[in-house]
Amino acid sequence: MSYEEKSEIRDGMQIDWDVPIKMDDGLVLRADIYRPIAKGKYPVILSYGPYGKWLHFEDLYTDQWRRMCAEHPDVPAGSTNKYQNWEVVDPEKWVPDGYAVVRVDSRGAGRSPGIMDIWSKREAEDQYHCVEWAAQQPWSTGKVGLNGISYYAMNQWQTAVLQPPHLSAICIWEGAADYYRDLSHHGGIYCTFPDTWFPSQVISVQHGLGTKGYRSRMNGDWVAGPPTLTKEELKANRRDFAADCYANPLATDEYWTSRMPDWSKVNVPLFSACNWGGQGLHPRGNYEGFVRAASKEKWLEVHGIEHWTHFYTDYGVALQKKFFGHFLKGEDTGWAKQPKVLLQVRHPGEQFVERHEDDWPLKRTEWTKFYLHPDGPTLSTEPQSKAGSVTYGGLSDGVTFLTAPMEKETEITGPIAAKLWISSKSPDADFFLVVRVFSPDLKEITFMGALDPHTPIAQGWLRASHRKLDQKLSLPYRPYHTHDEIQPLKPGEVYELDIEVWPTSIVVPKGHRVALSVRGRDYEWGGGAGQGLGTLGKVFTGVGPFQHNDGRDRPPMVFGADVTLHTGKDRQAYLLLPVIPAK
Repeated sequence: MSYEEKSEIRDGMQIDWDVPIKMDDGLVLRADIYRPIAKGKYPVILSYGPYGKWLHFEDLYTDQWRRMCAEHPDVPAGSTNKYQNWEVVDPEKWVPDGYAVVRVDSRGAGRSPGIMDIWSKREAEDQYHCVEWAAQQPWSTGKVGLNGISYYAMNQWQTAVLQPPHLSAICIWEGAADYYRDLSHHGGIYCTFPDTWFPSQVISVQHGLGTKGYRSRMNGDWVAGPPTLTKEELKANRRDFAADCYANPLATDEYWTSRMPDWSKVNVPLFSACNWGGQGLHPRGNYEGFVRAASKEKWLEVHGIEHWTHFYTDYGVALQKKFFGHFLKGEDTGWAKQPKVLLQVRHPGEQFVERHEDDWPLKRTEWTKFYLHPDGPTLSTEPQSKAGSVTYGGLSDGVTFLTAPMEKETEITGPIAAKLWISSKSPDADFFLVVRVFSPDLKEITFMGALDPHTPIAQGWLRASHRKLDQKLSLPYRPYHTHDEIQPLKPGEVYELDIEVWPTSIVVPKGHRVALSVRGRDYEWGGGAGQGLGTLGKVFTGVGPFQHNDGRDRPPMVFGADVTLHTGKDRQAYLLLPVIPAK
């Protein structure tokens, strides 16, 4: 079989299939172009990634597609939906507005040959060349924007660092940035997400599957072809991402540093959109990127519900078009008056209230320390006055500290940190911190997270041997760990830990309680397993696919030993919460 570049008019668009884009090393990638039929020059919305540009959204992500369409009928409305593709824009909603939509299969994926090495510097360079290629086409105005969710958002940071001359704006919709801290090693603890995600969503559309893979409902051809390779040939054409994650246990390993954005070189206008419930993968990079990028023109938006949904709803599409219309078309979309920070503030019961802010974290934040008291155990704003301690098994559910009923409605929105004083009977210990809210009858308030239907308010992680802080980057409300060396514990000796808890938002009603659980293993929702997703597991138990249960990384002989939390006048242990007063 061979590649066959085709151009045809369908559904009100000029569609060019499998257009070749030659890279600087001679490799040819394949792209699809959707553009207006009328001759002219149009700004470009481009995406580059591994999920197969010819694979229809519903064919692999059946649960996500059907649930989204059922609960949000505005998503399929106004489109034939024939060209819906996982985590990138629907061309039928962009081409009529005068955009050219370019989808590129990344190196080694879908219709593009080559060695697959995901999120590598080579991929960032490829996307750079794709941007510049698109800018020079006769149908292009020369202005190119990057847009997409997750993978198609994450690689935007890396490409922006390279500063393609024609890259005019980027929309990072729920995209991590630091693959070590955000994805593979939370607080230094190995996360098994790569072991699940990489085979089910990436290898399943690797270039060379050919007739053993999916046939495209868009055009009837092979999604991951044209060649059909043997298992041995396919394996030789890819790096094993999960194996690479496990083999690089420190953030200073070259594997991670080569993928880490240099924020001082990200200067393109950017719109960072993230999800309160994305614990374990996406939101951290969106906040870090917004705060640390050198761009003078940058905006932040934070929403809730499922990871993939709002990108496709009228709410999300309107924001994207408002942003790109301003920067790619020069139109008066109202973006000049867009608030720097747009928050969908969470309330119990999946209620969200939109609010405009000027900064992140919010300047008016009242940083409030809630101290841990082993007696009870309780949380309160009263410091510890006497020594105390509590001991739990290192692989157990640990201990939960609970406040008294809140005397008034209290909003918690922003980054969270905790300080603990700990000792262990072994040379190491893992800490899983969960911020929780309980109703007056002590029923836990959870949310439809980015993936798990029963996601807690906030989570943070730290391996005690990774406690070393980066003094330049650490902030009182966001500890930043170097993860550049292992510092074993001396059994029985007390150590000070500063733990980052990813940002969140919750308006706690009067009479409800806030809790901090310090655990030795992943959070589990008390109501039992919830509905999972076909590609990432049939059931979820509270943390979705972001689990930390690899026996190689957490041998029970080390991590199962008893752990003790210490408190006292000279060991003030606390949870630092961002309490927001009303405007």
